[in-house]
Amino acid sequence: MILMSSLVCCLACTVLSADESAQSYLYQPAFCMDHELRLPAAHYVPEPGDIFLATGRERWAKVGHWLAGTGAPQHTGIIVRRWNGTLGLLEAGPHNCLHCAISDVLPQLLSYAEIERVWIRRRRIPLTPEQNSCLTSFAESVNGKRFALLRMLCQITPFRCRGLLLDYGFGKPHHERDSYFCAELVAEACVSCGLLDPLTTRPTAMYPRDFFFGHSKCSFINRCLCMDDWEPPARWTPCPGTEPCLKRWPYLDGDQS
Repeated sequence: MILMSSLVCCLACTVLSADESAQSYLYQPAFCMDHELRLPAAHYVPEPGDIFLATGRERWAKVGHWLAGTGAPQHTGIIVRRWNGTLGLLEAGPHNCLHCAISDVLPQLLSYAEIERVWIRRRRIPLTPEQNSCLTSFAESVNGKRFALLRMLCQITPFRCRGLLLDYGFGKPHHERDSYFCAELVAEACVSCGLLDPLTTRPTAMYPRDFFFGHSKCSFINRCLCMDDWEPPARWTPCPGTEPCLKRWPYLDGDQS
């Protein structure tokens, strides 16, 4: 009976993996912020620790990031394994809501890809069981917390935590706090499971564009951020060749940077 249950469980996992990859593809990775779709496309099965990035459709989001000295992508999240064993996409402020949430991965990716450009930075090195457990614990603990709207708005002011103060320890990880904005949440999640160095990571000073390129206009983050364990960003799509025609904002998005 035990053997039969194990076989059924293995079969279910196999079917799940097949279903996950059936409507999930990545084009070839490149550190390029553009609209080009680099063939060939390959099946993509999400894994914990993969980083999701997307452009913002709203003009206010584009202008806000431009005023903060950055550009596209304007949103980010990280794939985690939930307590029930399923995969979820952890985000702060998904689709402009004012809380943190864990959503089913593929439906959530599709909801963005219908209106925006979506990229995935895959892990080169799979998470260990201990790292998986730590990431799960962090994700479940922040699920439902508030989106840090006021702190996000401060990013377009001179009071943003993005300058020389970072050298003196400002902006260090808080591990758990009452609210997060999107890039901050991803950085804190990575620190929680040992994917980023807690001594040199500055979550409150990070933007999605830093995760995309692995470098930053901020000198401290540019010196200390190491994302060698992730592959370059690759465009995600549910079905190659069916991507919507998206309006281009090269100046606000910084597509050529």
